[in-house]
Amino acid sequence: MTVQTTKTDLNKTLRVKKDYLEKNRKRYKVDATDKTLGRLAASIAMKLMGKDKAWYNDFWDAGDYVIVENAWKFSTTGNKMEQKLYYRYSGYKGNVKSMTLREMKEKKPMDALWYAVRGMLPKNKLRNKRMLRLKLNVGTTTKYDNFKPVSL
Repeated sequence: MTVQTTKTDLNKTLRVKKDYLEKNRKRYKVDATDKTLGRLAASIAMKLMGKDKAWYNDFWDAGDYVIVENAWKFSTTGNKMEQKLYYRYSGYKGNVKSMTLREMKEKKPMDALWYAVRGMLPKNKLRNKRMLRLKLNVGTTTKYDNFKPVSL
């Protein structure tokens, strides 16, 4: 695979052209069944950032697409189902509401994995663009199968 670079001398900093990064994004497929929430989110975040690529840079968006099947069937260790809390605030005084991981899994099954991946990405301007490349699905058959994703 040849990479389009802006410099011919590879001893200097490697600069990859932006159109090459956009055209050559891979698509990965992950089945979340019985996988630990944190470990799964960490591996997804690495693919979304593109840290496994030789031309990774923190200010480039060089990551790939990740399609997660059975996103609500993840597992956790310990007592996280009862002890881990998610907070939301409406903006009014005294209106902070909390929800345990078990309640989150019942009401909004895929949001727990979404929040875990989002928390593992760097807090910069690229985070929202990277999160748009994360596709969460309840079942196994998806509308993204025509892209022929590679198993992660």
